[in-house]
Amino acid sequence: MIVHINNVEQYNELIAKGEVLVDFFATWCGPCNMLAPILEQVAKENPELTIAKIDVDEVGALAQRYGVASIPTLLYFKDGELQNKALGYMPKPKLLAFIGR
Repeated sequence: MIVHINNVEQYNELIAKGEVLVDFFATWCGPCNMLAPILEQVAKENPELTIAKIDVDEVGALAQRYGVASIPTLLYFKDGELQNKALGYMPKPKLLAFIGR
């Protein structure tokens, strides 16, 4: 499932549960746009995984919280605990390895 995060409260509720892959992106970012269809495939193939998309131009407070200086930035959480962090585009096999698949 892909969820577009619109505010900090929505994010805080989502991140506390299960497996969440957070994608910090911007609509004008080329590598972010290349990563989007891969994230959609991963979401369909892994229904237990929630993908939270955060537009850094709309919810900058969350980007600041995690020190996001370049996009895309991916964070992988399990039960509210940060497990992994990566910067930049990655192909599907590398993304699956990043989330332990």
